[in-house]
Amino acid sequence: MDLSAEGEALDRTWSERANNVAGVLHGCRDASPIAERFVQAGWRSNSSSWYGYEVGTSWCELELDPTDGPGVLLNGVAAPHRFEDLAALLNRFGLTYTLELYDENGRLIRELRP
Repeated sequence: MDLSAEGEALDRTWSERANNVAGVLHGCRDASPIAERFVQAGWRSNSSSWYGYEVGTSWCELELDPTDGPGVLLNGVAAPHRFEDLAALLNRFGLTYTLELYDENGRLIRELRP
């Protein structure tokens, strides 16, 4: 997997916030090809563990971690008004997913299960 530091850095507004996005990319066993898709979409990507990746852009930063189960865990921070943009990108990648958006108090405010 090619890593890229060329994408935009996370805007300071969002870097100071707690994680507010969680999800599962169903049917994926490896985070590497998913991180590569984000890189192809202009995001930056870094290895964050043996098998995990951090991907990000100015409005979103996510950890992609494979599990022993059928899926890759996704969690991080995203600008709440761009939540639909993240879902649209996952749709464009052809992924099946569950995404959750939480408010600053940790309450679930939006869930997508396309």
